[in-house]
Amino acid sequence: MQRQSTSRKDVFWLSGEIKSPPFSDLARQEAGRLIGLLQDGETIGMPHARPMPAIGRRCLELRVVDKNATWRIVCRTDPDVVVIAAVFEKKTQSTPKQEIENSKARLAAFDRVRNGGKR
Repeated sequence: MQRQSTSRKDVFWLSGEIKSPPFSDLARQEAGRLIGLLQDGETIGMPHARPMPAIGRRCLELRVVDKNATWRIVCRTDPDVVVIAAVFEKKTQSTPKQEIENSKARLAAFDRVRNGGKR
């Protein structure tokens, strides 16, 4: 993991939440730790995160293994904010296409609003 910045980024939630239940306390804390690293400008790699170029630039799928579930947090690291696009329980080997499409649409809507309606 590599530090890139000295100021902590905000977190902006487009969808999902991380709470106990359904997350165990330990899984919730791990999710918070990973998001905190991103807020601090850290670069996270495998096995905790993998790039998601199918969703967009700077997009990641954070991996949180819980007692009875495996959670995924789809996020994008912008220069000033970590944007959370989806939180879901992963039940298959690949990321569900619907989660990818929903995340792309949420991030596109976020960008339109942030850019004052301009593409």
